[in-house]
Amino acid sequence: MGVAADERRALSRLLTEAGPDEPTLCQGWLTRDLAAHLVVRESRPDAALGIVLPLLAGHTRRVQDAIAAQPWPRLVERVRRGPAWYWPTAIGKLGELADTAEFLVHHEDVRRGRPGWEPRPADPTRDAAAWRAASTAAKLNLRRVPVGVTLRTPGGDAAVVRGGAEQVTVTGDPVELLLFVFGRDAVHVAFQGGPAAVGHLKAAGRGI
Repeated sequence: MGVAADERRALSRLLTEAGPDEPTLCQGWLTRDLAAHLVVRESRPDAALGIVLPLLAGHTRRVQDAIAAQPWPRLVERVRRGPAWYWPTAIGKLGELADTAEFLVHHEDVRRGRPGWEPRPADPTRDAAAWRAASTAAKLNLRRVPVGVTLRTPGGDAAVVRGGAEQVTVTGDPVELLLFVFGRDAVHVAFQGGPAAVGHLKAAGRGI
């Protein structure tokens, strides 16, 4: 049990409610595509590598499209059920470590793909996990950003995640910062820094 497990259950409920053809924050993906991505990620070793290796992306896309064509209740159940027994993240603590950011972000991808979304109320456990994930992932996900970046929460937590002569501070609740670090723009964050530096940060690629 943990944040990753909680987010998996909440996402599965939302997917059931939303149906297979709703938009998400993942460009070009409907809910069926996002669900299929999660299934590939934790049950198809032949295709999972293509998520991060461009050379294998074509095979991954074909496998994901085939999974996305499954009946919607079956596909959602595969997401809800979790990783295959032979997958490393089937081990509870490892799964929590590897899956917290994944399921937090993708849950919000579905929530915020709909009009009228609002951030969820604060939750100390979820927010602590989101802050850890954001401050850790930022070092990789913001590697293409040409300015220095500091992440800061309204509660006073701060982390310099990228050095640089020009510094921009991004302030927001932990989940908002996590989403920003993973390249999402449907977030409630504030920027502090020179106008040019802030513009460079907003325009730069973020995410894996």
